[in-house]
Amino acid sequence: MKHLQGVTKSQQYRALSFSTLSFTVCFAVWTIFSVLGVKIKQDLGLNETQFGILVATPVLTGSISRIFLGIWTEQYGGRRVFSLLMLVTAACVFLLSYVESYAMFLVAALGVGLAGGSFIVGIAYTSYWFEKERQGTALGIFGAGNVGAAVTNFGAPFLLLALGWERTAVVYAAILAVVAVVFWIFTAEDPVTVERRRTGARASSAIAQLEPLKYVQVWRFALYYFFVFGAFVALASYLPRYYVGAYGLDIAVAGTLAALYSMPASVFRALGGWFSDRYGARAVMYCTFIASLVCLFLLSYPETSYVIAGKDGPISFTFALPLWAVVTCTVVLGFFMSLGKAAVYKHIPVYYPDNVGSVGGLVGMIGGLGGFFLPILFGAVLDLTGVWTSSYMVLFVLVAVSLIWMHGAIRRMERKRIPALGEDRFRYLPEIQEPAAASARQRQSGAQERSAGEDKGSPQHA
Repeated sequence: MKHLQGVTKSQQYRALSFSTLSFTVCFAVWTIFSVLGVKIKQDLGLNETQFGILVATPVLTGSISRIFLGIWTEQYGGRRVFSLLMLVTAACVFLLSYVESYAMFLVAALGVGLAGGSFIVGIAYTSYWFEKERQGTALGIFGAGNVGAAVTNFGAPFLLLALGWERTAVVYAAILAVVAVVFWIFTAEDPVTVERRRTGARASSAIAQLEPLKYVQVWRFALYYFFVFGAFVALASYLPRYYVGAYGLDIAVAGTLAALYSMPASVFRALGGWFSDRYGARAVMYCTFIASLVCLFLLSYPETSYVIAGKDGPISFTFALPLWAVVTCTVVLGFFMSLGKAAVYKHIPVYYPDNVGSVGGLVGMIGGLGGFFLPILFGAVLDLTGVWTSSYMVLFVLVAVSLIWMHGAIRRMERKRIPALGEDRFRYLPEIQEPAAASARQRQSGAQERSAGEDKGSPQHA
């Protein structure tokens, strides 16, 4: 990696620190409607579907913009794009304080959503500062900026009660503008952009950067991210409303409980990056999906009353998770989702080192669209069924489909690479297929030795 020659650890850590700080603030801004939206819903008398649309609208902009921001980052450098993006978003958040109607709230939310596009800018910028064997850990630390959702869920309710939602928006805008200036002052351009400018090389065209998007593998990674990130954003925005409606909690308590979910779903992303470097991203994804299925099954089970025939007459009982159990399950779910987010992005600089911006942008866009569509779907399904746990049922199906597709794809790739793995005696998880691979190599080696022996015994070698 010639572009890293002369780059010191101090420079690497400075770039990582300030990009993580910036992303944390951007993510806090991106999820601001998870708290402000509850107050706006009460003021405007919105139904569940309208509330879901309001909360999801910033995610739409943040998602769609990622693919374009990824390309621009490749062309113009992450330092320039990141700083400008934060300043534009800060202006949009400030204008939010002047909005009064629901339609204008939706328009303003589109501008606020630009904060979500900061993710792919930071991913590309950060990855160019580190060697491949350290990128998983570095990107995991950067991705821990998702903790901004917990900052909003925990802090915004208190600002809302003390200042009102209009002044809360002004505070957020001011903080984001200050961080933009700090990032520009204390960071340097990434080594790839510096090297390109030094040599006079031209950045890849948008068409060339989009070339890898024709591979199904990229879209499979996007589906994984649709859950581990899209569902994270959806739940971070939806949980305050869920706790208020399902359990009758006030907004401050509901925001605190939602923050308990957002915190592990964010800070442990760095651990997920380290696990991906150490044990492989595939193993981390298996753990993520299997653990998520268990948690979502428990969360999706609605309060149910049963009547069974006993020997002395009917016996009735009710099954329902208490609030503490629901909070515990969401915390565990958030922990494994954080590992999965890091594992997905571990794949990208390894498989597509020259297209981190475009491929990462697409994966991030699809994942972010999960944060857009899922809150709307949660609200619509709740309006349709009247069952509060229906949102978890939707996620259970999504995880099941992702796990089946991932396992099937891995099995096909492994059988193609090592035909012996298709035999019945090797039907176990790909992560522990080394014995099969060793057996195949031994048979191949034996066949070559027998062939060599036959050749030596033939007349032409006599």
